[in-house]
Amino acid sequence: MATEQSEPRRGYRHYLEMVTGPLEHKKRYRQHKARVQQLPDGHRTTVEALQRYMLHFGPAESESLLVMLEDLADLFEQSAADGTPIREVVGTDPVEFAEEFLRNYPDGQWISRERERLTKAINGAAGDET
Repeated sequence: MATEQSEPRRGYRHYLEMVTGPLEHKKRYRQHKARVQQLPDGHRTTVEALQRYMLHFGPAESESLLVMLEDLADLFEQSAADGTPIREVVGTDPVEFAEEFLRNYPDGQWISRERERLTKAINGAAGDET
């Protein structure tokens, strides 16, 4: 009878993950957020600001996004542990830093997909599509 009860639960979890994404990704994201909360104030504020920016322009796929966010947390945890000032990490132009950081995570970026879509559409309209 235990098997009969576990079947609906597995089905429910499968359905839930289809709708919301893998539960493991949610767990990793919560762990990432907890790590960021442990950073010193300035580092935490910097990471949160970079995350906000990167969520708009970074990977849209959850696995790629999680890897990027975890790497960002790693960088700032290490810089905080080493006593590295924020400006030594991000430089004088935070946008340039963020863009350079994002270049390391091209997989799944919505802007990359939109650029591809635009190029295909124009090539098709111009008769250049092969």
